[in-house]
Amino acid sequence: MHADQVDVSVDVVSALVAEQFPQWRGLPIRPLTSTGTVNALFRLGPDVVLRFPLLPSANPELRAELRREQEYAVLLAAHLPVEVPEPLGLGEPGDGYPGPWTAYQFIAGETAQLGRIGDLDDFAGDLAGVVTALRGIDTGGRVWPGVGRGGPLAAEDADVRAALAVSGALTDTAALAEVWQRCRDARRDDLADGWIHGDLMPGNLLVRDGRLVAVIDLGTVGVGDPAVDLMPAWNMLDAGSRETYRRALGVDDATWERGRGWALEQAINALPYYVETNLVMAAIARRTLRAVLE
Repeated sequence: MHADQVDVSVDVVSALVAEQFPQWRGLPIRPLTSTGTVNALFRLGPDVVLRFPLLPSANPELRAELRREQEYAVLLAAHLPVEVPEPLGLGEPGDGYPGPWTAYQFIAGETAQLGRIGDLDDFAGDLAGVVTALRGIDTGGRVWPGVGRGGPLAAEDADVRAALAVSGALTDTAALAEVWQRCRDARRDDLADGWIHGDLMPGNLLVRDGRLVAVIDLGTVGVGDPAVDLMPAWNMLDAGSRETYRRALGVDDATWERGRGWALEQAINALPYYVETNLVMAAIARRTLRAVLE
């Protein structure tokens, strides 16, 4: 998917585990099929999942990011009404892999593709419960750090317009440009930042028996505009359950439009990038863009 990504083999993973986590030496390791775009995943025995960034680096910033992600997992687990991956370890660079990596408790479930979700209204209510719980966590005075999702949509304008410029053969860019301008300019009367997941995509939500049971992939968790976590209204829900989600969260018109803008921003950047390398991500992007035009 990425020109400079590192492909990780089972043999490399096995050697790193044996050296750094001898208590797990000898446990079977198998790669997990994933449509994710950030990590290669491996199942270690029955209870552990290993996450290897596709773009590893020895830069201390990556290690700090992975450590922060694990700290946030502990924080969220104490507040959310669904499961959150429990951190089990932070691996170091080694032979065959030049960066840090992580280990988490495995959570049984399937990613939240539409055919696996039972009742969409129930799912929308469950997801709203997660977002409500996120919003209720004390930020301790934290604010948006100035990078990543959660700041003003205007900061994303150049990237969105660049993606629109190369997507004319893929989607209705003229209509999307009009929607983007409206969303980008939606006011924000409540300036209080809150905790956000930041990437509530189908692949980051797990279901069992059709119901939401876990939120995973916490790399984008942080503090920012709560409108970011409205993205599932367009990337996953239909018109009816979209309204259920909105009512459950008590969202005003301006916040709703910013949420639409965040969904558009994610999808229009993903579509041209993954159109040939990740068909699932490209399909989600297309569905999202159709929904934001409704």
